[in-house]
Amino acid sequence: MKCFTMLLHLRFFFLILLLHVPSISPHKKFPAILIFGDSTVDTGNNNYITTPIKANHYPYGKDFPGRTPTGRFSNGKLAVDLLASLLGVKQTIPPFLQPDIPANELRTGVCFASAGTGYDNLTADITRVLPLSQQLIYFKNYTQMLNKIFGKEEAERIINHALVSVSAGTNDFIFNFYDIPTRRTVFDINNYQEFIIQMLHNFIKELYKLGSRTLVITGLPPIGCLPIQITSKFHRRFGRTCVEEQNVEAQAYNKKLLQFLPRIQTSLKGSRIVYADVYNPLMDIINNPEKYGFRETMIGCCGTGLVEAGPICTPVTPLCQNSSEYLFFDSIHPSEKAYGYVTECIKKQILEKL
Repeated sequence: MKCFTMLLHLRFFFLILLLHVPSISPHKKFPAILIFGDSTVDTGNNNYITTPIKANHYPYGKDFPGRTPTGRFSNGKLAVDLLASLLGVKQTIPPFLQPDIPANELRTGVCFASAGTGYDNLTADITRVLPLSQQLIYFKNYTQMLNKIFGKEEAERIINHALVSVSAGTNDFIFNFYDIPTRRTVFDINNYQEFIIQMLHNFIKELYKLGSRTLVITGLPPIGCLPIQITSKFHRRFGRTCVEEQNVEAQAYNKKLLQFLPRIQTSLKGSRIVYADVYNPLMDIINNPEKYGFRETMIGCCGTGLVEAGPICTPVTPLCQNSSEYLFFDSIHPSEKAYGYVTECIKKQILEKL
């Protein structure tokens, strides 16, 4: 009887212990998340450089925690913030250029991205933002900071096991090929796509040299469905449709990228390189808006929704009544609600392939 009573007490003790042990997220597969790319993933680096391409003012951030404009080009969080949360890493990702980032935030990852940049160096020259080459320099600085704070062995562990997200390319085609046809004097669309993929190839090899092993490379969105691209073609508010030619070319680029990534993974021993499809999730929303609770997919929430973005989406610009009904917050960038759906899709892709 005494043994039975002791057994009950022990079971009760272990039950209490289990109830008070903090739960560990089943999705926490990465110690850190590191971000490179453009405005779709820039969490605020452009706040700290001299460029007109900024989102550090209202109405950006109006639905972010604390209702604070942070430099994110949306009404709230970006897909990379939401992904970091879903993977159990952290709730938001700080920009690397933010002063005095706490050590625990450095340990779990930062963002090096810069709105307006691209794989083509000419893109960053036009917009006066951080090219990917500069983002790599900041990555090296970040590694040195980790070495100093946590020691070389732990720093290497963090970098080697971090999830690295790379999202760029849209600005290259918009700024250099469609709207400002600088590169069209040198390339046709097929050759320019291959040029961009070669620039990405070089970037991936540099990340690998610096210790990155697990990379998620985002493809192009349906560029022809961005409100600003529709405006450049149709110049009107009503009766708007996506620019089909640009969407076909985005799909062609994505197909090439999808075929290219396994080859480079094979050439980089120990690497895991995953393609993230954002084209199809966004097109699914555009083709079936009611299914996802959207009312408007052809214009942005800010201002007329035709051209407003960055410096011309301002505190005095009129806003739509409910940004969660809009696929796009401004004429280029999705709303937080749209990013939420895309993030769920990317998470499934990552977990399936990794």
